[in-house]
Amino acid sequence: MIRLYCVLIGIVFGWFQTAYILSKKHGFDIRTYGSHNSGMTNMLRTMGTKAGITVLVGDMLKVILAMLLTTALFGKSNPDKIYLLKMYTTLGCIIGHNYPFYMRFKGGKGVAVTAGFLFTFRLSFLPTTLLGFLIPYFATKYISLGSLTMVTVFYVQLIIEGQLGMFAPASAAVLAEMYVIGAVITGLCWFQHRGNINRLVHGCESKTYLGKKNHPTLSGEDLKKFEEEKEQSKNASRSNHDGQV
Repeated sequence: MIRLYCVLIGIVFGWFQTAYILSKKHGFDIRTYGSHNSGMTNMLRTMGTKAGITVLVGDMLKVILAMLLTTALFGKSNPDKIYLLKMYTTLGCIIGHNYPFYMRFKGGKGVAVTAGFLFTFRLSFLPTTLLGFLIPYFATKYISLGSLTMVTVFYVQLIIEGQLGMFAPASAAVLAEMYVIGAVITGLCWFQHRGNINRLVHGCESKTYLGKKNHPTLSGEDLKKFEEEKEQSKNASRSNHDGQV
């Protein structure tokens, strides 16, 4: 039952869609542009580095807060299962993020959520998974490739550290369950990136750069629509302000 509670905690936190909320604040829906995905990469390409980082931090924070709540509620009574319970919470957060009911189950891909999980799950995972992302990304400028490498490194390290007894006092049964949930988390990331994988294989995946707006990844029609909606939003805000004066 505790496992179910952890999943539900994660789902509720996962429903907070940073990219969608930020785009609505700027007068448009991020899901109608670029890859039509409500996530950090699409926001980065559409609105630039600052917006992308804001989404990254927001999506990382929601899983971190969810795990802190899980630890506060169940940590003392389940010291041998705390890593497993954090993983269940993360799985729920990824599900809530990827498939939010109020957005017709069309959310993000869970990469920033997974990054937040790895940031606080266990200190030894931070440098390896960070390098697992940064090296492929800076070598190719493909965020998708870095994301897939990152989550794969996580799963390999999970098994290695588990077999070395580094999750003590977790029992063999708990470790086996951790491997299963880790495989599901990793598999979800690969599943959500199936389109990216196909484009990587065929050499037509979009590159993403930091420090500049990535409007070229949008079609001419999308870019025109994007600028028009931003202008309409500014005009509406200006009209509301004038009406209040």
